[in-house]
Amino acid sequence: MPHEWDVEPTPSAVPEARRLVVGIARFWRVPLSEDALRDVALCTSELVANAMEHTASRCRVTVRWTGERLRVEVADSSLRPPDREAAQDLLTGGRGLTLVEGLSHSWGWHPRGTGKVVWFECAADQLVTGDARLAVLVHASQYL
Repeated sequence: MPHEWDVEPTPSAVPEARRLVVGIARFWRVPLSEDALRDVALCTSELVANAMEHTASRCRVTVRWTGERLRVEVADSSLRPPDREAAQDLLTGGRGLTLVEGLSHSWGWHPRGTGKVVWFECAADQLVTGDARLAVLVHASQYL
């Protein structure tokens, strides 16, 4: 059964959403390592921060456990699709979707009503580790 809540556009919203998602995964006893949960937290932060940056309004976070993957969805009021390539030109950001793409096992988006949902999934048996994880972090840091 999914767990969902609204996130207000406040300074504490991103860390609070990150803590809630990880707390839910632990409560459900999702079989993810601490490293994987850190990646889930980071990906959650990026999606929630993007929603707030591009809409300056409330977003909705949904967490699901499929039995194989933890899925986090962030619904916002913007019809503008996420564009990883366009974001890379920003001086103060632009690495969020690069991180989500590299650290999750799948991600995407779909329109919903007057906005969209951006999501990612992490699977316990497919943790991004070692050189692959380092490559993702180095690649993302190039956009700082």
